[in-house]
Amino acid sequence: MRMPHIYTPQVLTSGKIITLEEAPSRHISQVLRLLPDSKLSLFNGDGQQYNACIQSCSKQTVEAEIVSVAKTKTETPIQFTLALGISKGERVDYALQKAVELGISGFTPLFTERTVVKLKGERLERRLHHWQKIAIAACEQSGRNTIPSIDAAQQFDNWVVNAKQGTQLILHPNATPSLNMLPVPDKSVLLLIGPEGGLSKKEISIAEANGFTSVRLGPRVLRTETAPIAALAAMQALWGDFR
Repeated sequence: MRMPHIYTPQVLTSGKIITLEEAPSRHISQVLRLLPDSKLSLFNGDGQQYNACIQSCSKQTVEAEIVSVAKTKTETPIQFTLALGISKGERVDYALQKAVELGISGFTPLFTERTVVKLKGERLERRLHHWQKIAIAACEQSGRNTIPSIDAAQQFDNWVVNAKQGTQLILHPNATPSLNMLPVPDKSVLLLIGPEGGLSKKEISIAEANGFTSVRLGPRVLRTETAPIAALAAMQALWGDFR
């Protein structure tokens, strides 16, 4: 059984004793039921993993001493960024969670022609905060020490003309090339996927005019929450750390 991997926003240094926040403390004491002298790993998003030992443990407060900085490599050699059309329900939540587990370094939610969810103001801010929490939880589960960036939601038309990042791909069921027909990306990949109902013909044309290459994932049309997982897994197998 691997050590629990817990996020804290605090500055972490070897030899320091810290008091964890209430939410992770409750998880450690009431869900994991860890006791003093139990081992765990901590991360704060700086890319390092900090091995720690619990000093004291109550229902709402856990104190832990950082005993060492571990040398771990959990980031993929190619920087993957996912731009995804905002959809109804929990589709974005699921896609984001799995994409973080699969190694994305950034996430951009997009308002597209076929986006039916109305998000703005305080409601949009709450959703962005919710997505940030999903990304952190996925890092805890997968053992990552670097938290992917969660960009502010953007309108597709404004975003696509400024999206300049390495290899730019758009999933399109009627495209000719597949992923294994493409050259190996140099350093980064920007993956664009539409919401339920997909991107419109106009949006696909605009994306292609701005440097995106349309690719297909086989003969079947995948749901908006399935497509990122399939594409990222395939790219990790072809070019990344699944090899």
